[in-house]
Parts: sequence; C-alpha cells; structure tokens
Amino acid sequence: MTATIDQVSNKFFDYVVCGGGTAGLTLAARLSEDPNVSVLVLEAGGANLDVPGILRPASWGSHFTNVDWTWPYKTIKQKELGDADYFWFRGKGLGGSSGINFMCWTKPPKEEIDEFEKLGNPGWNWHNYERYVAKTEGFVPPSEEVRKRNVNVNMNFDTWKIGRDGPLKLAYPGTIDDLEKKTVQTMLNAGLSKAAHPLSGDPKGVFLIPNTYDPEKHVRSYSATAFYLPNKDRPNLKVLINAAVHRLQTQTAANGKLSAVGVEFEYDGKVHTVNAQKDVCLTAGSLKSPQILELSGIGRKDVLEKIGVPLKVELPGVGENAQEHMFIGISWELKEDVGFETIDLLRDATHNAKHLDLHALGEGLYTRGIIAFAFTAPNQISPLADTIYQKTKAKIEANKGKFPPGLLEQYNIQLDRLKRGAPGCELICIPGYLSGPAPPAEGKSYLTILAAVNHCFSRGTIHSTSSDPHKDPEFDPRYFEQEVDLDIFTESVKWCRKLADLSPMKDVIVHELNPGPQVEDEAQVRDWIKKCMGTTWHTSSSCSMLPKEHNGVVDPELKVYGTNNVRVVDLSVAPLQFAAHPMATVYAIAEQGADIIKGKFNPLEASMASLKLSA
Repeated sequence: MTATIDQVSNKFFDYVVCGGGTAGLTLAARLSEDPNVSVLVLEAGGANLDVPGILRPASWGSHFTNVDWTWPYKTIKQKELGDADYFWFRGKGLGGSSGINFMCWTKPPKEEIDEFEKLGNPGWNWHNYERYVAKTEGFVPPSEEVRKRNVNVNMNFDTWKIGRDGPLKLAYPGTIDDLEKKTVQTMLNAGLSKAAHPLSGDPKGVFLIPNTYDPEKHVRSYSATAFYLPNKDRPNLKVLINAAVHRLQTQTAANGKLSAVGVEFEYDGKVHTVNAQKDVCLTAGSLKSPQILELSGIGRKDVLEKIGVPLKVELPGVGENAQEHMFIGISWELKEDVGFETIDLLRDATHNAKHLDLHALGEGLYTRGIIAFAFTAPNQISPLADTIYQKTKAKIEANKGKFPPGLLEQYNIQLDRLKRGAPGCELICIPGYLSGPAPPAEGKSYLTILAAVNHCFSRGTIHSTSSDPHKDPEFDPRYFEQEVDLDIFTESVKWCRKLADLSPMKDVIVHELNPGPQVEDEAQVRDWIKKCMGTTWHTSSSCSMLPKEHNGVVDPELKVYGTNNVRVVDLSVAPLQFAAHPMATVYAIAEQGADIIKGKFNPLEASMASLKLSA
C-alpha cells in the first residue's frame, strides 16, 4: 500500500511533501489529481491505518501515552509558571494530529481570516477561506429527530455555508444527551446568545458543533481516511512511512535565489536522498517546519551560527512569532440520580468493556463527542474588560519601539479585537472529568467546562539547538509573558464558576471539584491557573506568512523568501492566531495552497475579486 525505499531513494519526483499529516496528505491528494505530475510524501511515523484506538471516537487524550501514535514533544521550563514544562503532543503517522485530536470542527470569525489579508497577504481572506474549506467538508446533516431534540440551539444548517460533497465526513456524534443541552441552556440563561452563523463566519454565542465523525461507521474521519485511502492507488502518488526528513538539499540558481533540488531523509537508520523537480513543500507543522528550514541553512543568523549550520538565506522570522491557545478545566461532581452517562464510566474496566461492545453496534459512550461550545468576548463576561484593554493598550504604546518587526501591526489588530468584542474567549462542555489538581473520585460522574483563551498576546519561539536532526528544537511558548493573557484567562474562569448558580446546571451538580471552594479570591484564581492550565496543542505562526520586512517567512504564495521552490503549507504560516480550533483552517490552507502551486489561484487577482464581491 505505502511505498518501499527502493521506489523513493535517489528517484525523481515533481513534488516532495515533507510530512504526511493533516495538511500534507490533503496537499498531496490535490496535487496528484493531475496525472502528469509525480508526488511523494515523506512521513516520519508509521501508517497507523485501521487502528481501532485511533478510529474510535470519545477516546480523548488516550492517544498521548502511545509513542506509536504521538510525538511527546516538550516545552522548556516556563518562568512565569514556576518553571513548569508542558507536553506539546502531536500526531505521529499518516493523518498527523487529525488522527489524535478531539475531533472538534470549528471555524474562525470572518474578520479574523480577513485580518490575514490586512497583514499583507493578498487573497488570504474569508471569501477564499470559505470556498476552500468547503472542498474538504463532507457534512452529513443530523436526522430530524436530533434537530427536534436540540431546538434550544441554532441548528438551522440551511443558512450555514458548509460543504456537503468533500471527502472529510462531518457529523453530529451518535449520542447527544441532556447534559450538553443543560449546559447550553445555562450559558443562554447567563446572558450569552445563540450563535448566528457558527460555521459561516459568526461563531459568537452558543452552539453545537459537528465532529470529524463518520455517522455510518461511527469512527473518526481524518486526513488519512479522507485524502490518503481513497487515492492510495494513484500511480503518480507515493507515500513513504517511517521516513524522517533531515534537511533540504539546495543550490543557488541563476537568479541568485536558493532552489531545493532534493530532500535528505532517514529510513531504517540510513540516510537517503530523493530528488525534487518542481517544489519541496514543508508540511511538518508549526513545531518541525522551522527546524527543517534551519537545518537547511534558512533562518536567523545567530541561531544557525550557534548550531554550526552554514547560512544560505537569512530569514530572521523563522521560528519566531509562535502563538498558542490555552485552556483550564472547571469541574463539578454530578448528582447520582440525574441519569447522565459521562465518559467517567470508562475509567472502570467493566464499563469500558461494555461500551467497547456497544460501539461495535453504533451505540454507547464511544459514540459521544465534544459538541457544546460558546465563543464570547471579554466585554461580555467581565466588567473589567475595558480596564484590561486600556492597560494593555498603554503598555503596547509605551513599548512599541522595542517590538520585533511586524509585531506592532499584529498587536494593533489584537487591540481592535478587544475593543470591538471579538470572541476570543471559548467555553467547551466536556461530559466528564478534565481538570486539576483534585483527582476524580471512584464511581462519581462529572461535568467540566473548559475555559480557553484564543487571542494571546504572548509570543514564543521554536529554534534548533543542534545540527543533529534527531534532537528536537527548543520549544518556548513564553506563557503569560504578556500579562493581558492571564488577566483575560482569570475573568473567563470567574465567569464560568458562576454558572453553577444558574439552572438548569445548578439542579444537577453536587459541588465544584476544581478549582474547589478553597480557591476564593482573585490572587488564588490566578495562582490556580498558573498551576493547572494546559495547552490546547494549537501552536501556530512559526513560519508566518507576512511581508519579509515584518519578519515574514513565506509570501502569499506560501513560498519561502529567498527561494525559488520551497513552500510551507501548514498552520505555521498563519500570521495571527484566531478564535477557533485550527483543524478546519489547516485543511483550508492546504486546499488553497494546492491551487496556488498548480497555478489555479493568483492571490492578488483573488484579492481584487473578493473586494468586488464585498463592495
């Protein structure tokens, strides 16, 4: 099914795609639609196809302990968090993180994709985003019965622009019970509104989302099932697994720019080369694409000097501007007589075995999903929102001469988001325990609401510390380097805790487990956040698509500055984080990137067409 080393080593391909994850398989499938070109994907992990533990929904987080499915990357110690470090898990094998994520399908606000264009990227706007993500989407509307049972939230899909014909199955999970409904109703009773068009550019409010869920087979749909398996027999598409990319082989072309002529990779302990005749596309994600560039001599001069790699293209933005989402769980114990079956039951071996059997029938807890969401703004949940805005604005104004190129433009957009009430605060209903520090009690069931912050001002870095490709880069998110992130996080937590005082939630809970009654004043809340927060593994922007003078790494055609044929096509190119889980956006980037590479999309022309449409 997958390629052999003899089919790849020293051979020639038009396109070499470095990384067989969410973006890589999508890009390769679209490029290989042209039978006249040859495409190779190099994936460092295994195939991991038809694996029940990957395909089975409601297995959230269970993948992280399996080193065959997950890369257990780790950040350096974070000084604002008492020197704590954090796992940055990423998917290993075909499908990448789309094979181990929590299957949530959300899309950003229209304005936040249009802001990609405002930062200097013609053609990267909501109009094009929507039509490209629709190519991936294969939405299966829920039955009339499901709609009737969930009338308290907006399920008017006829007004949503969501693709129905794409290869990625999107659907509501097989089981939606009253716990999600009660959580949604409580948020509405707390003053939030129903989201107007949650998957069509206006997610502000409360709604139920579809998951990457195949409603016929009750399994995960991801880039391996959507883009690899249907196309695996194309004669012009080869996928080599267990092939770890080390660096690009380059030479200086007549125009003075660098051209990639091949890719060096490791297979079965030996180093091999494959030759590229057109483009080399990095799709290794925000954590590894910068490393491949640096080991190829493309990046910051000081970083390359430290690791002894000759500088070929000086690009100070490589590995800079890294951005992240964060979350923390507030958990309540549920009353025993309310009749909810939560995923807490799966901690018991007997219950787990029962629900594994039920899943084979398309029933039980393994057909659950994470579907109840709200996106809101600081000014909707906190009386301190304007104070936080003014304080942050003053700090940025006072330090604007100290920022690296391009950051002030990003900060001005982020200040505008705060001022206009952009929905950077996210609330997620988890039907079970997911919090700390107190552990779950045996035999008890829980409701958790995750409070997430998506518009963080802190900026991190991802840089190589060695020329040895086996050594991971240094991952430094610099959590809470900008205090505004902790300020907004704190206000979100305070608002979430108040939900326990409102019906119908207050009628089904016993008490708050985490943070717990001992966490009372604001200082204690801030301390608890610092000790118990987690990452949502949404790292972006380490190869930002920005003007070169603004520390950009790629141009609007996703081409690395100073090169003729090196592209980056993954979440690392997003110049500014946005209020959504990034999976849909990664597919959109890959779809648009494929058309750019094929010459079917001119960013400048598309930008002008979009302006005419909106006029």
